[in-house]
Amino acid sequence: MNTEQLLEEISSFCRRAGMAESTFGRRVVNDGKLVQRLRHGGRITTDTLDRIRTFLTDHPNGGPIASAQYNARVLSPVQEYPRVESAAATSSDDHQRNFRFFDNRQKYLLFVSTCSEKQVVAGRVALELANIHPRPPAVRIFDAGVGDGTVLTRVLRSMHRRFTNMPFYVSGKEISLEDVRLTLDKMPDRLFEHPATVFVLTNMYYGEAPWLTVKSPAAANSLVWHEVALTGSTSREFEEQIAELQPFLNENWKARVNEKSGNPVYDRPVVLVLYREDHRFLLDPIIPHPGRAEANFDLVIASQPFRARSSIDFKAKRVLAPLARALRPGGRLIAIHSHGNDPGIEVVHKIWPGENPFIHDRHALLRAVKQELGSAGRDLNFNAYADNRSIFQYKLETLPNEVTGPLGTSTAFAAWNAAVYVAQIEDERLTEAVKDGTYLDATGEVLKKYGGLWFNDESFVISRQRD
Repeated sequence: MNTEQLLEEISSFCRRAGMAESTFGRRVVNDGKLVQRLRHGGRITTDTLDRIRTFLTDHPNGGPIASAQYNARVLSPVQEYPRVESAAATSSDDHQRNFRFFDNRQKYLLFVSTCSEKQVVAGRVALELANIHPRPPAVRIFDAGVGDGTVLTRVLRSMHRRFTNMPFYVSGKEISLEDVRLTLDKMPDRLFEHPATVFVLTNMYYGEAPWLTVKSPAAANSLVWHEVALTGSTSREFEEQIAELQPFLNENWKARVNEKSGNPVYDRPVVLVLYREDHRFLLDPIIPHPGRAEANFDLVIASQPFRARSSIDFKAKRVLAPLARALRPGGRLIAIHSHGNDPGIEVVHKIWPGENPFIHDRHALLRAVKQELGSAGRDLNFNAYADNRSIFQYKLETLPNEVTGPLGTSTAFAAWNAAVYVAQIEDERLTEAVKDGTYLDATGEVLKKYGGLWFNDESFVISRQRD
């Protein structure tokens, strides 16, 4: 039996029993995310496998089930159940299983504060500004995963330099309330420097967000649309008014766990529209309204919009194809994801030899998107480019003497965190790996070998032909 067969047995049981997969995990091994991790290529111990098999055998028809009987602690790994990559790569029931790229907030914050990826990605995206062809009434940009707003803010600075006197329509998708707060903190200065800006944030899905239109009638009935015309003329005044949005965000920008996928989804769709009141007359043609919003973007940014181990069908169908459809004539979609083949993955290989989270390169993704779009992609160009243009490098920020001299624990830990964050190693395996200090020794060896730590990202572009 492989992982895919095991998942099929569990799914069939849950359908017969009318039980959520998270409930199944809790009943068997007191772990509600058991099935979710299996779908993402996670490992389980032989003891856990035995518990699953026993549970399925004892309840062939889905009941009766005594929850206390299997509410047992998961034992420490002794022998790992082989991980089958195809379980994540071929699942036909992917849905929004990989909606959020990373789950661990602490790892994320440490990564973005110690590595230069955000800055380097913003520089790569800014290069595309020379190739877009904006049309009146505005330059239109969509960020398919705003995160903490660092990339978007830097790109907006480059846009202001190139298109100083053009109105901007800037739209971004983000489900995380924490990241929405961080992004909004950066907006007052942008609205001050470039006053002719309409800024839109939404928590909708990839197939909905560019158009600000939900597909589900039930979700449409619960849509929250909030428009704020900021008064004043200083960044401090804008900051104060944006800070007053906090109660609104706390009340409405909520996520819940999808019982089928185990991932967060919006509790209700929200659209937040910001602009300056003193520029309302100029911006009126581009301010969106419910039922009257368009996509037609000049530039779409898709930086790390999915998990590396997600199926290629999910990446193409749920993420990249909808974003490509949102391009206007002459528009460009730049996608960026982790590539590997760098010292970062070497750190990972010292603990987990043969680990390969980067299973789809740009060529495979472009083929999949082209196939998904079919005839709708006839006026699109799929640009893989050569490696020297597509693949670029970012690094762990260290002081010169931190690597050449005695290696401090904080530096080694930051490097370890970055390596396992990029490789998306599950918390269960991390817990086992850090029980002794060998992981820091392995990280130190790589840092000394290369005089630092860097990572490779890979980019590709989908562009729509001009009229």
